[in-house]
Amino acid sequence: MPESFLVGKVAVGRGELFLVAGPCVIESERHAVSMAESIARITTEKKIPYIFKASYDKANRTSIRSFRGPGLDEGLRILKKIGHEVGVPVLTDVHEATDAARVAEAVDVLQIPAFLCRQTDLLAAAAKTGRAINIKKGQFVSPWDMRHAVDKVRDAGGNRVFLTERGASFGYNNLVVDMRSLAIMREFAPVVFDATHSVQLPSAGGTNGHDGVQQSGGQPEFIPLLARAAVAAGVDGVFLEVHDDPRAAKSDGANALDLKNLPEVLDQILAVHQALN
Repeated sequence: MPESFLVGKVAVGRGELFLVAGPCVIESERHAVSMAESIARITTEKKIPYIFKASYDKANRTSIRSFRGPGLDEGLRILKKIGHEVGVPVLTDVHEATDAARVAEAVDVLQIPAFLCRQTDLLAAAAKTGRAINIKKGQFVSPWDMRHAVDKVRDAGGNRVFLTERGASFGYNNLVVDMRSLAIMREFAPVVFDATHSVQLPSAGGTNGHDGVQQSGGQPEFIPLLARAAVAAGVDGVFLEVHDDPRAAKSDGANALDLKNLPEVLDQILAVHQALN
């Protein structure tokens, strides 16, 4: 079993299933706060510990014209407000080593994006903040090689680190999930399964009709199936990008879970978890 720890009141790696959820990107202060409050009400009712997730900057969008978020200053202000007012731990991406210390002042978990999971300076800078670190497994990285990313964080002084599986590249414009990766990575760190990015079809959504921006596609109908399978495989937590109107989402709407479907998905994964424990 990997070493367990707390993020706020959320236990990571102790056998209690938890949820990381929220919109892909901060679209506005009002929307982010509303989503955090809505998800918190549902998770309280379902009695599942919850960490809010949203990005202040999506630096790896397909098109240079794609919406990226409010930026560092405004985004951190909003995330800090959510943590204080909604009363839940908050997680966000950090892309630059020079931003890690500032981001750590506003949130509880620094997330290393999948495409940056091998970036030594970024991992070390995040670890030195003392915050918990979530490393998203790169689509191009084998599960056993993620041990190196975990070791980089721990060697830099980061004692609270977990990994998130989000699917592996399968040819062009597709991702698949190897459920063996969950057990392999859990040998050296707690593991979360991202059931929404795992159904993404990168850059396969064509262009939107407004400004011709290339978009990713997705198969959100498979979110509940993969989430159930991952919980049955023994993950510590589930990661879901959730939106109240996925068709209007400014990022990753094609693979997001509709907020109205969240209670049913939580009922399903909690039932699987309870059956195993």
